[in-house]
Parts: sequence; C-alpha cells; structure tokens
Amino acid sequence: MRNEDIVLDGAKVFWRTLLPRLKAERGLLGLSVVLAFLAALAGIHPLAVLPFWIVLVAAILNRGAPPVQTAPASVGAAVETKADPLAPLLDALDMPVLVVAADETVVFQNAAAEKAFGTIPQDSYLSARVRSPGILDMVRETIATGKVNQIEHAERLPSEAVYVVRVAPVDIGSDVSGRRIFLLTYRDISQARRIDRMRSDFVANASHELRTPLASLRGFIETLQGPARDDRKAQEKFFGIMHEQVTRMSRLVDDLLSLSRLELKSHIAPDDAVDLGPLLGHVRDSLAPLAGELDVTIALEVPETPVFVQGDRDELVEVFENLIENACKYGQEGKQVDVRLTGGHQAEVTVTDHGPGIPAEHVPRITERFYRVNVEASRSKKGTGLGLAIVKHILTRHRARLLIHSEVGKGTVFKVRF
Repeated sequence: MRNEDIVLDGAKVFWRTLLPRLKAERGLLGLSVVLAFLAALAGIHPLAVLPFWIVLVAAILNRGAPPVQTAPASVGAAVETKADPLAPLLDALDMPVLVVAADETVVFQNAAAEKAFGTIPQDSYLSARVRSPGILDMVRETIATGKVNQIEHAERLPSEAVYVVRVAPVDIGSDVSGRRIFLLTYRDISQARRIDRMRSDFVANASHELRTPLASLRGFIETLQGPARDDRKAQEKFFGIMHEQVTRMSRLVDDLLSLSRLELKSHIAPDDAVDLGPLLGHVRDSLAPLAGELDVTIALEVPETPVFVQGDRDELVEVFENLIENACKYGQEGKQVDVRLTGGHQAEVTVTDHGPGIPAEHVPRITERFYRVNVEASRSKKGTGLGLAIVKHILTRHRARLLIHSEVGKGTVFKVRF
C-alpha cells in the first residue's frame, strides 16, 4: 500500500470518529465559547484565553472517546499476509508451505503446513520451530545469496516421512516499497521412498531364498537329461522333489507379494468392525484337517458376548491362521493348542502350544523376515520364514501388539492385544 493511501485513510477515520463527538457535546462546547467570549470582554487578552479554551475543548471531546487500542506488529503482519490474494492460493496447495521473511521469521503458513507441523505463531523465528540444521543452513544461504536451494529431509515424528525441502526467493512489489520473501516448500516423497525400499527388499529377499530351490531344480534337470535319462525309478524320485521345490517357490513368492502389499498400506488403519469369536471359529475349522494329520487338538475358548475390533477380516484370518498353524506344527509334541479370546476394555487373543519352546535369545528376532530358529525344521515343515513377519505387519496396520513368551520345554504363548 502506498504512503498517500495511508494518510487519506487516516484522515477519513479521524473525521468519522470526531464528528459524532462534536454533535454529542455541542452544549458544553457552546458554553465554552461563551465563557471564552466573556473572558475577552473582561479585558483578558485573546491570546491568553485561547490556550485555556483549547484545553477545555479537548477535555470535553476526550471524556466520551473510546480507548485507543494499538495492534501489535505481529497482528498487523498477520492481517497484511491474510489480506494478500496469494494466501488462499497457498492454502489450497496440498504441500506444506512456509513464507519466511529476510530476518528468518515465519510470516505465513498454509493449511497443509499447519496440519503437518502444528500452528506456528506469527513472526516467530524459523529456528524456534524447525530443528533441522540442514534446512536452517539452506534457508540462510538462500537469504544471503538469493539462489534457489533444496535438500532431502526425513522426519521421524509424529510418523516417518521423507520430504524434498525447497526454498526460493520471491520479490513482492516492483517499486521502492517492494520487499523480498522466501518460500519454503515441503514435497512429500515418503510413498516413493517406501516403494523403492519395498522393491529393493523384494529383490534381495527373493534372490536369497530362491537361489537354493533354483539350483536344486537345475541339478535335477541336468541329471534327468544325462545319467538318469532312461532310469524310470530315478525320474519318479526327482520329479517328486522338483514338485516340492516348485511348490515352495510358489509359496515364497506369494508370501513376498503379500508382505509387499501390507507394507504399502501399513499407514492406513482399517475401519471395519470384525467379531473375533466367529472369525476364530472359522480359522479353527479351516485348520482342522492339518491338526488331524499332526494329531493335535485345537481347543477354542470364546466369551458368549461378541468381541468387536476395528480391522480387515481377511487379514485377521491370515494372522490367526499363521499363529495357530505354527503352534500346531512346532508345538506338535504337546498334542494340544489352546486358543482363548477375552473382551472387556481390551480385546486379546492368546494362542498357546505345549511344545519344546523357543530359546530366549531367539524370541526378539522371530518376527524378522526369513529368521528361523531351526532352518532344517522350518523347511521340513514347508515354512517360508515369512509367516510371523506378515503377522507383525498386519498387526502394525491394525494398531495392535504381538507379545511372545516362551520357555524351553514348556511351550510358547503368542498374545495379540488390540
């Protein structure tokens, strides 16, 4: 705004405020004029009367005047920023944007920035709200040189996120009163980084786990093409082993794909209501043939009242199928697997086997990908080493916890707490 406009607006406000007071105090003002006239007739010089009359008039006008409130500089800056036609445009952006002045104070933040980082008080210093030395150094360099800069920045709280942070100078106004501000933008690339990490993990895990079965298949094929070309008995044996290896690779790829899909949507909590009682009954019935083969009994205990949790039914079925199937396979010696559901303040499902248990040093790591307490036992039971990793990722998405307690010779207890 130009200086002439400020003067004109101030004059308008002054007269708009003064005229009603003159009208309201016209009686006293008229009396003051009469008193001044009488004083002049009494022989007092008019120049001596005039100052006293001005003071009297000012006192009369001031007695009904409202108190003058001086707006702090920060409020003025806020109004000026909000009145800027660019403010609604910045608020419409889905990326966080901070407008920084040359003295490193934040003069504006858009709605996305307020949602991501909380409310930043007007005219507070950027260093008081942004703790990253890299971002602060970048902003200071741009303020000093006027050059555009950007860096990649990772946030840990309230959730893990990766941003490309860019700062660029912007000149406002073309005349002498124009000033320079700096636009600090945060472009969220968390999803792209997550996909890249998922792709690299998938390739590394798949290549590691598929190497052995592929080498076996290649050896069997070469044997069947060579020495065992006419050996019918060897062919039947090798074809059976090859079928097992191919089936194992198929399960492995399915589990890796399932794990990748879960990682991709791990930050999105499901919102369907699922009754855990019927779900656990369905899992027990589906695993009954396996339990029968292993000579294991699955004992299910559920309350009479429904126990609802927020979740995805198919994913929760996969969780409890994994836990109960593992209990049947690895706790086979105990002959029974106990599954218990409790409700109340917190829903909890407990899966207990009475097998050999897990040594204490292995318990913290059994939910890692491809971590096996006993590699040969796991492969002989057709495990891929990904079951508990899948369980952990599903429960993370459901905002639930997996608690594991095990004693060697006494069995293992898995608790899922919602």
